[in-house]
Amino acid sequence: MRVAAKDWLIGTEESCGVTASVVMAARPAEPVAQGSFELGYVSEDQVEHWAPVGVALTVPLERCAPVRRFTAKKGQRHLSGLWWSATTGGHVGFESWLERDHVMVLDFDPVVVGIASQPFWLSWTDEAGKRVSHAPDFFARHTDGTAVVIDCRPVERRGPRDVIKFDATERACALVGWEYRLVGALDVFLVGNLRWLGGYRHPRHRLPEVEGLLRAVFTTPTPLMAGAGLAGDPIAVLPVLFHLLWRGELCADLSVPLHPGTVVSVLAAT
Repeated sequence: MRVAAKDWLIGTEESCGVTASVVMAARPAEPVAQGSFELGYVSEDQVEHWAPVGVALTVPLERCAPVRRFTAKKGQRHLSGLWWSATTGGHVGFESWLERDHVMVLDFDPVVVGIASQPFWLSWTDEAGKRVSHAPDFFARHTDGTAVVIDCRPVERRGPRDVIKFDATERACALVGWEYRLVGALDVFLVGNLRWLGGYRHPRHRLPEVEGLLRAVFTTPTPLMAGAGLAGDPIAVLPVLFHLLWRGELCADLSVPLHPGTVVSVLAAT
């Protein structure tokens, strides 16, 4: 038996000045065989489904609604919010700064074409016969149709019960051919650079006439500010330059802090 619509609660919740979907999933009415996995998700039309995990291969989970609420309350240690994604043209929720950093990296990745937060419930029966569930943090779709499921947790905060859930999620992903990543803190320079470039991720910063000038200037590796000056007024040029760096259409070493002398060039592929 599958969960009926009346076994779910759907509403809205105000968080950080925005309204986010709230979906609280009930467990399947009847457990499946021990060790097997079921997956619960909310489709684009707000219909709730439970199915064997293999069925998920036919579901565009990157477009599904979150199955958990993004809450904010006074005194909480983490910060929930929404990241506007240049990849999807919509908001992707996060429940901590660490999650925000990783959704930012997904948004920056040129092979990612879809991102969903809290994309599904994974449910299974443990060795003691108890039903266990876990909602991963992110699901991302790649240009070649493959997918990755991501959990974000600092190494020092991975307790034994959490590790059991992460291991089970990795096994479930392996069954359907998805990549699974359990990730922690990112390189501080990469995060700092992407936060800066992310401020220019919106398409409004793509000005074709300025883009053409920048591509002509950076046909050979050139220091950032020197190239911006050659392309025109830096105040007008730099937002477009940062947008192209975010898009990966110009390239620079982001493992060190961006500075005026950072060498920028056009990617060979472009």
